[in-house]
Amino acid sequence: MVKVRPDSPRIAACVDVQRRMFQAGYPCPQPLTGAAPFGGDVATAEAYVPGGAALPSAEHAPLAFAEAFARLIRLAPRPAEVSTLAPVPSWAAWNHAGDGLWPCSEEDPDVNLDEVAGAEWIDDAGRRARDLLRAGKSDAVLGHCDWLAGNLRWSADALLVVHDWDSVTVESEEVLVGFAAALYSTVSADELASVEDTERFLVAYCQARGREFSAGELQRAWAAGVWTRAYDAKFQHAVGQPITSLSEHEARERFRRAGAASPHDQVT
Repeated sequence: MVKVRPDSPRIAACVDVQRRMFQAGYPCPQPLTGAAPFGGDVATAEAYVPGGAALPSAEHAPLAFAEAFARLIRLAPRPAEVSTLAPVPSWAAWNHAGDGLWPCSEEDPDVNLDEVAGAEWIDDAGRRARDLLRAGKSDAVLGHCDWLAGNLRWSADALLVVHDWDSVTVESEEVLVGFAAALYSTVSADELASVEDTERFLVAYCQARGREFSAGELQRAWAAGVWTRAYDAKFQHAVGQPITSLSEHEARERFRRAGAASPHDQVT
């Protein structure tokens, strides 16, 4: 498989991480090249891994996705061992250096989300989530920030392959886990985790890692899930698409599970 995309300093580091993960025995495609110039873009090649189902069995999905993510975190190189992974993909860039709430959109750089009016509840959810994320910090690890069902394939309930290693990034473990817990699916590659699915993932992840998150870490995990889905919802609103990544009701419930409900929030 040959991938061509806009050049970025992070691509070479992503390929390096993917190669290290393959060598460590993690189920990912073997890189066959480094990052090579291709016109004004950059190209990479990796082994083709065919087959596999989009999802494990529904009853096993939270455990399967969580265990696969825990293994990835455990086997990943330390951040200091790889070159730059900046810039962070926009849907994970809650701590971007810009002045506004939202980072520059990776999907469409011409869309400035901070200049898009409307859907105030999305901005409020993103702002509240960002504030919770800024309230604490843990040691950075290396992980995958786009743990969508469409990026994984399964052989029954066993992980066959993980794709999209351009989504490797450096972040606190609980934040990466929060992204994953909010993005995976138990029912369809076209749907995202329900609130209950997210909670089951977080429980399964802590079991897989062998220790619980602290109260602060768990709050940040929930906040990370709200932030990434609020970002996607804001982009959907900005380009006139149906808002499917988050609802106002669900944002309130996720904040409640985080222990950060506003006095004005009433989940019905």
